[in-house]
Amino acid sequence: MANNNSIIHSLYYKDVAPLEQTLGLTFNDKNLLTQALVHRSFLNENRDFPLGHNERLEFLGDAVLELVVTDYLYRHYDNPEGELTNWRASLVNSQMLAALTSELQLEDNLYLSRGEQRDRTGKARAKILANVFESLIGAIYLEHGYQAAEKFINDRLLVKLADILKHKLYLDPKTYFQEAAQERLSITPTYEVVHEVGPDHSKNFTVAVFLNSEKVTEGTGTSKQEAQVNAARAAIKLKGW
Repeated sequence: MANNNSIIHSLYYKDVAPLEQTLGLTFNDKNLLTQALVHRSFLNENRDFPLGHNERLEFLGDAVLELVVTDYLYRHYDNPEGELTNWRASLVNSQMLAALTSELQLEDNLYLSRGEQRDRTGKARAKILANVFESLIGAIYLEHGYQAAEKFINDRLLVKLADILKHKLYLDPKTYFQEAAQERLSITPTYEVVHEVGPDHSKNFTVAVFLNSEKVTEGTGTSKQEAQVNAARAAIKLKGW
């Protein structure tokens, strides 16, 4: 059995030392850190892999993450519950967590199916990366305890809060663009579907956003709401707001 395990290790396992250096933490249980990187799809193609996927660690890490962020906001800000909820949501959403995973340069170290390896964009990829950030938190918590997990979240995530508050990134793009347009131009943006394609169960919409008669830009999405949000996001960038 030991020989078989060593063969499996040489075939599959990736060196976690660079990740430990990035995290500033050494794991006695290297398998725990490795498991945080294993997506379910990898096991579908590699059924003899000796570890499980990272979903249980993600479940744990998600709870630790929410507690740390909630505790930090409660202790440092005396704002109403609704505002704190919006701030927390802007910190722990999939887009933010996926970006943090990319900052850790983990993508080449993930255990993914061949199909998932090829797909480097889109919502599904962002969700995988976000889940990895949470599973890492779960692994850190199990190996090093709450304080180490709290420090990791502080150092990697909560340092983003000042920029989020400064630029009001806790507002969704439609709300932000509307507030900016009303403040700067006294105009409320309007949205119009300019194109839709695909069958009823799988449509893609293109929506234009207007400031009075000025067409600012367009956005696409699998729903009208998503297309509007993407149009507003593009408009904010285009206007430099």
